[in-house]
Amino acid sequence: MAQGIFTLRQVNQAIRQGAWSAFNPPQFVEYLVVAGGGGGGSGSNLAGGGGGAGGLLTGIVTVTAGTSYTVTVGGGGNGGSGNTIGTNGDASVFGSISSAGGGFGYQYNGATVVVGSGGNGGGGFSSTIGSGVSGQGNAGGTGLEFNSGNNVAAGGGGGAGTVGLAGTSASYASASGASGNGGAGIASAITGTVTAYAGGGGGGIRNNGTVYTVGAGGVGGGGTGTRGDIAGSAGSVNSGGGGGGAGYQSPYNVGLSGGSGIVVVRYPGSVQFYTGGTVSLSGISPNGYFVVHTFTASGTLAPTTPTTL
Repeated sequence: MAQGIFTLRQVNQAIRQGAWSAFNPPQFVEYLVVAGGGGGGSGSNLAGGGGGAGGLLTGIVTVTAGTSYTVTVGGGGNGGSGNTIGTNGDASVFGSISSAGGGFGYQYNGATVVVGSGGNGGGGFSSTIGSGVSGQGNAGGTGLEFNSGNNVAAGGGGGAGTVGLAGTSASYASASGASGNGGAGIASAITGTVTAYAGGGGGGIRNNGTVYTVGAGGVGGGGTGTRGDIAGSAGSVNSGGGGGGAGYQSPYNVGLSGGSGIVVVRYPGSVQFYTGGTVSLSGISPNGYFVVHTFTASGTLAPTTPTTL
């Protein structure tokens, strides 16, 4: 831009043309990176634990003008089926920031008890639980062991906000019982709307009948656990929620899948400096605006010619 003294009309024209210094790219961006949730455990032998939520990271990071940043949105893990164990969710990445996928819910695979650790841990068997990554999530809840190793009420998967809950008293007789709820996720307003992410999956329960309660999914997209006579649910898409654990009897003895993750990046103002994801403008004057890039699938945050939204 030319040097000198300018009239107000010239200044306004320069701003509209993108030549003014107000169009300098941001030096910092705010981010939310949520990984895919773990799959719920199979109930073919006992009952399945709830899948752990995907790890959740949020904060502010420096960016370099003219530099592109790779964004990876992690997929949810598969639920367990028969003696085939479930899988952890996939990591989500923004530049150098990576959150770990959630751990799969416990199951007995015909030989031993297995459970996944990850961003948040899978719900467990007795005291065998999946652990979470510090700063990203929490451990799964313990399951209730009954009758020489038969697990009746599985633990819920860990959520980004709280640990998964434990199963409570249950038996094959007339006693009531409940599998553990998934841990609660964490709410964020980075998109302009307060939304919860990374809730753990609820645990499954072996026994059928209304006196036995399945674990609820944690707020933030966690799936509901399963009883032998009622279906559960998968983790919600683009929430990082863990999948619900399975009940004992067919057809509801298959663990539910975890929900895919999400990556959101935003910076102050109403001028778009990058492409990538779904671009929106949030905020209300005079409190200010943010340009928001929401990635529900992998892509690239790439610099572009500044444009006022």
